Amino acid sequence: MSPIAIASIVFSCLFGSAGVGMFLHSRVPVDHLSAESKDVVKLAMGLIATMAALVLGLLTASAKSAFDTWNNEIKQSAVSVILLDRTLAEYGPETREIRDRIRGVVAFRIAQTWPEDDPRHGKFDTSTTETVENIQGRFRALTPANDTQRELQPKALQIMGDLLGARWMMLTQAGNSTPLLFLVVLVFWLSVLFASFGVLAPRNATVVGALLLGAAGSTFLILEMDRPLEGS
Repeated sequence: MSPIAIASIVFSCLFGSAGVGMFLHSRVPVDHLSAESKDVVKLAMGLIATMAALVLGLLTASAKSAFDTWNNEIKQSAVSVILLDRTLAEYGPETREIRDRIRGVVAFRIAQTWPEDDPRHGKFDTSTTETVENIQGRFRALTPANDTQRELQPKALQIMGDLLGARWMMLTQAGNSTPLLFLVVLVFWLSVLFASFGVLAPRNATVVGALLLGAAGSTFLILEMDRPLEGS
């Protein structure tokens, strides 16, 4: 499910809970809305709000960490590809075909990860891993003809190995790092809070506007950071 869809569901739950609370406002017995009762409810809601804030902070930190990890790994892989191309070019003209194959693999993966027609379906495809390994085997089969090539061959092979390792690392990290249980608990607690807001607050445009803005929240931002390759 896309971040927009999840964020819309969360918004509907929160604002709907506030609406239910406002609906119950005139139907709750008067003695249940006394000053003492409101004080107890506020204390209980304060505790829930504190726990919800802690969970929200954990989700935000987890999403930001996942985003930073993906960002750094993609940048490092791009630097490694450039360094590999320069190393192969320095090796000699016999690596021209290998360099062309590498460019083809990189272009294919970019198109798979960020397709222009629908970037939300971007992903890493595992079908080209064998192609990369074949390229590595082709270069390993070359016979160095001088000291420079003998020095550059292990360097290029090391870079290729690092690229393959980084790719498999990214594949293992692919997916949603936001715990579903945390998100469900957070939405439940926030729904209870918004329902209490609706019960205790007067019904006017200012209150409705405040609840509307509060329900918007930061769920969408968290989910977007958690899925950097599926931008909405």
